[in-house]
Amino acid sequence: MNIVCTVLLICGLIFFTGGAVGIIRFPDFYSRLHPAGKLDTMGSLLMLLGISLFNIRELTLINILTSLKIMLILVFVFLSSPTAIHSIVDAGVRAGLIPWKKGEPRR
Repeated sequence: MNIVCTVLLICGLIFFTGGAVGIIRFPDFYSRLHPAGKLDTMGSLLMLLGISLFNIRELTLINILTSLKIMLILVFVFLSSPTAIHSIVDAGVRAGLIPWKKGEPRR
């Protein structure tokens, strides 16, 4: 069980690192939001799943309820992350940010 939890945590860390690299490397506001939304949500899924599995090694009522709370946090992240990214993109469109096109210098 510890190996599975460790693998999930390491995979979550890899997704978070990929999201951070994507935010740094992509050229404009809109393309930077893609790794921010996708990879951070997947990293959260893997890390919270690893933490909740690690927590229920001993089956007690307190551990099961704590793991259930972690899963409810995961549901909240899955509902709020795409909504937040959509709101940020909408704010960028309303502010007049123009998407980057190939051949233009990066901003």
